[in-house]
Amino acid sequence: MGDEYFKNKYRVPSTRLGHWNYADGGFYYVTICTKDRKCCLGEIRGNNVYLSKIGEIVLDEWLKTQKLRPNVVLDDFIIMPNHIHGIIVIKNNQTAVETHCNASLQRTEQRQNAFGPQRNNLSSITRGFKGSVVRNCRENNFDFEWQPRYYEHIIKNDEDYARIKGYIANNPVNWEFDRDNPKTFKIS
Repeated sequence: MGDEYFKNKYRVPSTRLGHWNYADGGFYYVTICTKDRKCCLGEIRGNNVYLSKIGEIVLDEWLKTQKLRPNVVLDDFIIMPNHIHGIIVIKNNQTAVETHCNASLQRTEQRQNAFGPQRNNLSSITRGFKGSVVRNCRENNFDFEWQPRYYEHIIKNDEDYARIKGYIANNPVNWEFDRDNPKTFKIS
C-alpha cells in the first residue's frame, strides 16, 4: 500500500488532491452514479430525459442544496437514467479563508484537519445531497442507493468550464454511446 491510498488505510485509492482544500471557493464538476448503475432515475426518449419518481426526488434534493448551504451555487446539471452530472460552485466565504490562513499558525497536532472544519467542502455537500435523497426515497418506500464514491473535477479555466457545460447539455443526445448506459457497455 502506498501514498495513493487515503492516509494509507483505505482499500481504494483516493481521487482527491491532497494539497487542495475542497472548501475553497471554486467550480467543481461532479458525477454521482446509482448503485450498480441501475437505471432508476428516469429514461431517455428521443433526446429528452423523463424523470421517474426517484429522479424527481433527486431533482428536488439537488435544488435544495443551494437553499440549505449559503456558500453553494448550482450551475448546469443533468439527471440521467443512472447518474447525475452537475457543476457546484463553492463561494469563497470569510470563514473558509480564515480557517485556511489560520491553519498554518496553529500546531498541527492540535488539529485533525489542516484545512479546518469540513462542513462546507465538496465532500460534505455531496454527502449531504446523497444522504437526503436516500432518506427521502426510504420515506416514500423506494429501494434506492448511490454508489459509494463520486467523480469530481476541479474546473480550472474558461475552456474547461465551456467543455463541461457542453458535455452536460449534450448528455441525453449521447446516451446511446454513454459508458454509463448499460445497454451500450457491459458493466463488470
